[in-house]
Amino acid sequence: MAVGGGGSRTGDVFDTVRTWVDLFGAVGAVVLGTVAAVAVAGQPTTPFMWGRGAVLLLLAVLLRRYPARARAGDGRALERLRRTATVLPFAVVGVDLLPGLCPAWYAALQGLSVLSLVPVAVLTRRAR
Repeated sequence: MAVGGGGSRTGDVFDTVRTWVDLFGAVGAVVLGTVAAVAVAGQPTTPFMWGRGAVLLLLAVLLRRYPARARAGDGRALERLRRTATVLPFAVVGVDLLPGLCPAWYAALQGLSVLSLVPVAVLTRRAR
C-alpha cells in the first residue's frame, strides 16, 4: 500500500494505526492516574514514575498526529511513527527490567502501554 492517495485500504490501515495509538495514550493516562492514586493513598512514588508517565502520555499526544499526516502522504510522519513504534517498546521494557527502578505494578502497566505500539510497528512496516 502506498502512503497517501486516499485509497480505502490505506485509509483502513491508518485508521487501525490511529486506534492503536489512541490505546497507547489511554493506557498511558491510566498509568499516570494510578501513580497519582498511589501517591494520594500515601504510598511511595518516585520522580522516575511521574516523569516517565508524563513523557509517555505527551508522546502519545504527538504520535496521534502522525497517522493522519502519513495518510496524506507525509513520508516523514510515517517514518517517525514507524521508528517510535519499533524502538519504544524495547526501550521501555528494557528499562523496566532494571532491578529496583520501579515497582512491578508500574512496569506491568508501562509494558501494557507500549504493547499497543507493536501492531503500529507491524502495520507501518507494511506501508510504503
